[in-house]
Amino acid sequence: MREDELWGRCVGVEGLFADPVPPPREVLTLRGCAPEGSLRAAVERPGEATSLLGDLYVEIRDDPRPTSWWELEDVVVITHRPCRSDPALVDVVVGAGVRHSAHGAVRAPVSPRFELSGAGGLAVGHCLRVDGLFDPREAPQPIPMELVGCEPTERLRAVLRRPRKWEGAWAELWALDCDGRVMAHHVVGLDIEGARPSTLGGTLVDITLTDGGEDRPPLLARPIWETWYRGVPTTPNQWAPYCAQGRAEWLGLAVHRDLGARRPDSSGGVYDLDGRFVTDVPGLHCAMGEALLGPGGYFGRGWAGFTDCLCGGFGVVAPFTLVWHDADVARRALAEERPSYFEEIVGYLEDHRVTVVLR
Repeated sequence: MREDELWGRCVGVEGLFADPVPPPREVLTLRGCAPEGSLRAAVERPGEATSLLGDLYVEIRDDPRPTSWWELEDVVVITHRPCRSDPALVDVVVGAGVRHSAHGAVRAPVSPRFELSGAGGLAVGHCLRVDGLFDPREAPQPIPMELVGCEPTERLRAVLRRPRKWEGAWAELWALDCDGRVMAHHVVGLDIEGARPSTLGGTLVDITLTDGGEDRPPLLARPIWETWYRGVPTTPNQWAPYCAQGRAEWLGLAVHRDLGARRPDSSGGVYDLDGRFVTDVPGLHCAMGEALLGPGGYFGRGWAGFTDCLCGGFGVVAPFTLVWHDADVARRALAEERPSYFEEIVGYLEDHRVTVVLR
């Protein structure tokens, strides 16, 4: 556990992996929408059948800067109709769970702009406002975390002696692999519910934190972390058996590995992308990172990260040739919207001096 210095080491952490409690379902209206991508496909679909969109992200801007971020979970389009103030726009009624980012304002600015994005950060349009977004909601109950077998430094002992002084403070929990490399960071609150001699014996201490923090890895991530704990993967396609959420967790560990092992950029050459398992957006980025940098490689985990990587600083820079084998797997799997995420990626590569060969 660290802030600016080492506070202690722990043998294990109970409660690190926890599935978030889904927020209550709500009905919201996206007013004055100019839809793109998957959202446009949903509103243009004939009939009144509902359309499943997955998760959408709302970034509220007070140009030129963003002021807050919201996540709409498991979005379902219920209906849509022309906007009264502008028939060229549409009002879209959706059902979703609503989460507010821990950072940013909870009220809309005077002249806001609502930007909408979907899987991988790909834009799906913008709207004038979102009715119901700023309604009051109860804060979720914190989930405790147990630090097992802690060897505290004097700094942490001072916290344990006067825990009330540190209520509301925070520290970082660093997960290390078997070679001592940092796998991931996780922010935890320092509200200490209790501390006692460890069940592991000796001078070790077990510490219960009242709030183990937000954005914990889900339960399905445990075997993925076990794989990375044994060291950086060396076998291709180890990410392939996992679902989309598991593949996203794989990418989260890959990005931490990359930040600790930056290398000079190389250009030119031919890279082969194994497309057999590219059945979702996270899978596409897993395969892309592996094609360019080898097993466990990172080259973005969404649209924004991918475009950043292509600008350089992540080991490979254009021009180069990418041979995408079994490209039809991704073409079919990501074809729900037009242009599809697959087409967007290929087009962006070609626009940035990458020769893409689809096979």
